Amino acid sequence: MFSTATSYKNQHYSELKRKCLEDKELFEDPEFPVTNASLFYNKPPPGVVEWKRPWVMIKLRSCIYMEISDGPHLFVEGISSHDLNQGRLGNCWFVAACSCLALKPDLWQKVIPDWKEQEWDSKHPENYAGIFHFQFWVFGKWVDVVVDDRLPSINGELIYCHSKVKNEFWSALLEKAYAKLSGCYESLDGGNTGDAVVDFSGAVAEAINLEAEAFHKDQGRMDKLFEDLFKVYDRDGIISCSIKASPSEIEARMPCGLVKGHAYSVTSVKKVRLGHGLMAYFQNETIPLIRMRNPWGKTEWNGAWSDSSAEWKKVGSMERNNLGITVEDDGEFWMAFRDWCKYFTDADVCRLINTSLLTIDKTWNEVMILGSWTKNAEPLRNRCGGCMNHKKTFLQNPQYLFEVTKEVDEVLISLQQRDMKIHRSIGQGENLTIGFAIFKVELNRKYRMHDILTQVNVQTTTYINARTVFMRATLPKGRYIIIPSTFKPDILGEFMLRVYTNVDSGCRELTEHQPRMTCWSALTGYPVAVSQIYVHGAEGLENQDRTGGADPYVIVSCEGSSVRSTVKADTMKPVFDIRAIFYRKKPTKPITVEVWNSNAVKDQFLGQVVLTGSVKDSTEPQRLQLRKRGRAMADEMPGSITLRIVTCTELTGM
Repeated sequence: MFSTATSYKNQHYSELKRKCLEDKELFEDPEFPVTNASLFYNKPPPGVVEWKRPWVMIKLRSCIYMEISDGPHLFVEGISSHDLNQGRLGNCWFVAACSCLALKPDLWQKVIPDWKEQEWDSKHPENYAGIFHFQFWVFGKWVDVVVDDRLPSINGELIYCHSKVKNEFWSALLEKAYAKLSGCYESLDGGNTGDAVVDFSGAVAEAINLEAEAFHKDQGRMDKLFEDLFKVYDRDGIISCSIKASPSEIEARMPCGLVKGHAYSVTSVKKVRLGHGLMAYFQNETIPLIRMRNPWGKTEWNGAWSDSSAEWKKVGSMERNNLGITVEDDGEFWMAFRDWCKYFTDADVCRLINTSLLTIDKTWNEVMILGSWTKNAEPLRNRCGGCMNHKKTFLQNPQYLFEVTKEVDEVLISLQQRDMKIHRSIGQGENLTIGFAIFKVELNRKYRMHDILTQVNVQTTTYINARTVFMRATLPKGRYIIIPSTFKPDILGEFMLRVYTNVDSGCRELTEHQPRMTCWSALTGYPVAVSQIYVHGAEGLENQDRTGGADPYVIVSCEGSSVRSTVKADTMKPVFDIRAIFYRKKPTKPITVEVWNSNAVKDQFLGQVVLTGSVKDSTEPQRLQLRKRGRAMADEMPGSITLRIVTCTELTGM
């Protein structure tokens, strides 16, 4: 995640700074000039804007002139989530993300690189060049953004994000770099905290609809959510939340003190011990609490567990001191977790996925693939087919195959579209409505799907006009295909797909439609038909042990290729749920389905069925009697098998 950064607009910080020092000039950024175009595209600020530097060195007089404050610094007494105030932009989402960032040293030191070298030095003003740089994670790679230190002000006051302390400038300069990356300051007016956190960290964002899930009404589900958020926060993840609002309710204060349409950063998730003295430890009674910060730096929750509420009397003085309880309107406050679930409607949970092998913590295998929805008049080349509502074109979308090799495994999937804020100035800054579906497919599939026959749609995300769509799924062993799409067909765009599994999933894009024809095909033959077979299960099998059970599995074979299911333990009615696809050079050769019993010494044959796999055969599900092998294959064996087979002479038919 922390690889070398690419220079934005080919501006190299060290080279530019060296040149400024040699020329004894302060840096002026030609890529983000002090003009109205850098401020807004539609709505100008309320007043005459002056761009001012925190610190100007006048060369002729060899003295220092402070335009904004005395003794400017990047950080005053370190970095803190309390440093920031929002300013006049509707970018509480960005400020909330900055508050979260300030709590994570490993992250902010990546976003603000070489911070000691970038800090002002009043003892050596000749080393100051008015240039800074910040790094953001943009679509799978770190990008280094250079800015000068000229900041927009009205009547000598900074009009956008600024620190509580007048001579601290890390937040204002960071915001300027983010505005440059987004086109202008106004492009930051309205956004999503989770998106900014991803840009600060490369985290995987998950949006949780607290209103729809109604966790506060279900104790078990609420407890599980708290444990999940506790683990996320404990593992350096970042959480934010908000309350939905109609256009007329934006930033309206509720009677409880919370603000609608406003982003809050979560600054702690704790199980707080109740009781006083030694009794608190013996009783071991705790309550789940969550702490938040309002980017305004004021206006707090006034209900249970607020700064001066009576509930804090239940907590011993040592525990209160450990929690840092302060009774002041500084924008930071605690809430009971149930109240948090009840009052807030949305939460963004950003996980820092551990992919390092050099750790004692759980690690994930990551596959990251960049893709795009593109249009082509040729159906086999079109890659913008829309969602599953559009049955004729859905499978024209990009397809990504991955494998679950454990019996059951948890899979994390993130689909992220390219950020659109930079296009807001031309009226095209809205996110596309995106989502994805997961299909369980044939165990031996290597080519793109062209029809949905027996493949199972195991999960589909909600389609939403968000930058990121996330899914966490628990899947049984097998082969799967992810199909990301826009909601409507013929919509173009770029996306990044990230798949996390416990072990290597072999995730890759499927680009081929059928086996390639080579110079050897004339000699070795080329497929003239394709057959798909689905084996559902068996019943009535012969007993194989003293308890009257069996451990059956099934093998499907065709022209020297075979697919084997997992063993179904201790059952006479196994459900195999297995699919196979065969590209057949000699369609007169049959397809064989054999049932075996797994045994420590030697596996036992339980019966088979032989299928012609002709295009004329029934494509409906059928139950067939198991039979013997070889010369006795006409003889029946105990049990039957349920399956479905479809054959087509068009190789792109399935």
